[in-house]
Amino acid sequence: MRTRPLLLAATVLMSGVVAAFGYTKVMARVGSGTPPPYAAAEEQADRVIVSKSDRKMYLLRGQSVLKTYDIAMGSAWDQGHKEREGDERTPEGDYVIDWRNPNSMAHLSLHISYPNDADKAAAAQGGYSPGGNIMIHGLPNGWGALAAWHTWLNWTDGCVAVTDAEMREIWSLTPTGTPISLRPHWSPPV
Repeated sequence: MRTRPLLLAATVLMSGVVAAFGYTKVMARVGSGTPPPYAAAEEQADRVIVSKSDRKMYLLRGQSVLKTYDIAMGSAWDQGHKEREGDERTPEGDYVIDWRNPNSMAHLSLHISYPNDADKAAAAQGGYSPGGNIMIHGLPNGWGALAAWHTWLNWTDGCVAVTDAEMREIWSLTPTGTPISLRPHWSPPV
């Protein structure tokens, strides 16, 4: 009976998928724990830049790069600016970190002010929703052990993802109101 091993493998695989889905749902409700304290004002970033082509995020203070992070983005990150809900694209343009969520389904999150008025107008003209809830966030709660592999794929729905440890650092260094520019390409000053 060759079908018995295949049936057993399919059952084990399906059980693993169901267990992973359930685990993710439970951990999303658990939250991220206590967020870190804010860094001293003179240590905080005054600008964030995301360079999509090299999959990097930079925290800057003046013209100096404070920190650089490898990122994962939306699975269609390379297809241009986010236009509509569900297009899996990461936005391009100038926005602001306008609020933060310590109880996010992913480890902490900072909201990017997409869609702006121009994004909303373009979507209205096209007759569709621009989407929203674009965040900088850590890994889904409970999946922090995957940090070493999280940038192998662009796996978000359009957000910018970093490791949990990096998200804690970003949370403390990036105050609400910080401008963020998401660019197809950007090179740091030399």
